[in-house]
Amino acid sequence: MREFVLVEGEWQVHASWHSLDGQQLGTYSQDDVDAMRALAEEPGVIDIFLSNEWPSGVTNRAAQTDVPPGISEAFGSDSTIAEIVAEIKPRYHIAGTKGVFYAREPYSNTDAVHFTRFIGLAPVGNKEKQKFIHALSPTPAATMSSSEMSMKPLNTTLSPFTSVEQTAGAKEAGKRTADDNKDAQYWRYDVSQKRQKHAVGDGDRLCFKYLSSGTCPRGEKCNFRHDTDAREQCRRGVCFDFLNKGKCERGPDCTFKHSLQEEDESGSQNGNRSRGASVNRSKECWFCLSSPNVESHLIISVGEIYYCALPKGPLVEDHVLIIPIEHSPNTLSLPSESETELNRFQNCLKIYHKNRQKEVVFFEWVSKRGTHANLQAIPVPSSRAAALQSIFSLAAEKLGFKFNISSADGRRMLRTKFDGKYSLFYVELPEGTVLSHIVEDNENFPAQFGREVVAGLLNVADKADWRKCALSKEEEIKLAEEFKRQFAAFDPNT
Repeated sequence: MREFVLVEGEWQVHASWHSLDGQQLGTYSQDDVDAMRALAEEPGVIDIFLSNEWPSGVTNRAAQTDVPPGISEAFGSDSTIAEIVAEIKPRYHIAGTKGVFYAREPYSNTDAVHFTRFIGLAPVGNKEKQKFIHALSPTPAATMSSSEMSMKPLNTTLSPFTSVEQTAGAKEAGKRTADDNKDAQYWRYDVSQKRQKHAVGDGDRLCFKYLSSGTCPRGEKCNFRHDTDAREQCRRGVCFDFLNKGKCERGPDCTFKHSLQEEDESGSQNGNRSRGASVNRSKECWFCLSSPNVESHLIISVGEIYYCALPKGPLVEDHVLIIPIEHSPNTLSLPSESETELNRFQNCLKIYHKNRQKEVVFFEWVSKRGTHANLQAIPVPSSRAAALQSIFSLAAEKLGFKFNISSADGRRMLRTKFDGKYSLFYVELPEGTVLSHIVEDNENFPAQFGREVVAGLLNVADKADWRKCALSKEEEIKLAEEFKRQFAAFDPNT
């Protein structure tokens, strides 16, 4: 039997399972287990997970009247499967080996807003005529809004694997705390010795925890390699898939670098930026104005430091991005003189939309991984603008944090305090209030958070994912030309 996982709408094969001494039980190696755990670090939600054995303890906290009689935990269950399920948190988990059909109530997942449904299937053609086939038609998580993902079924229970999550990996390290468990997901495949100095090929496996944070709780007991060169490449924003596999299949959706960076690219802060590195980076970036990949037909106004463009897959009509012309990971770290031009763009957009009975909300996702900055500017009807702060605060509470609120000159305060060493999300409300949140390294913060919140306010939750709003190039050209025509009287660069 093979194990399939549907991630971001695509089926992927992740491990082979074999029979052992004629028994219909799965066998797997530590490599298989580590590969599945590594999947938990990938962005996105796993839709479907198939396993041979049932996860041990899946009937915990379930309605016992619904549990098929005679189920024995000793046969057909596996604690490793329970550990994996607790980590990767699939929306649907389907398994066999127990010889009975069992559709468990949905259960919640620790550190995740979505829920999991477990289905155990009986053997094909069993004498008891229990169900051995079960039809599902799930909507891929990649096409769902955050509100849809977090919708709680009426009969939802707590996770049956809470104790498993708290003790994952205890076979070697003894009992762990829940916080320690967050450090358990550090398995990734990579190439050896910086891809053999530019030659792509298979290599040793790296400790992902060390790769991402510089430390590893296992220390010398860790079975994976602590590679300082690979760690440095990650700090410079190199794509994980490129490092791990030698290629990246995300295409334009990926905002990381796809080449090894030989120069220190922190020059934007220390003044030692390499011209060669800057040119190479601009060629790869989808937002650098000098990049051959830039979507020039979406550009609507160009200044000296910033330019404005319509986004791919706009949330609403007249949705605009304010983007630095040169590669910069955020707008907060740019020189102080850049603020004058940025404010001019913002004020012109405010006046433009004011004449249309609308207000503008600005927000920026600042990733410390160094992607190209873009400040989102989305118009909302004046009648709904007053609800922006409350809906952003409510969305934050659902994710488990509270915004820091600055009512006066909040952006200047952010510029003063921000040092580029952490990720940050902030939103500028129409009346000038700034809401900000520092995103911790282990925090599961959605990169499209701002867009999802505004989509909810405007009752267009189905447009929270920009990919669902994608237009043809002809439609994009038409929209850009129409916006430029209407904006011409307000454009600060005309």
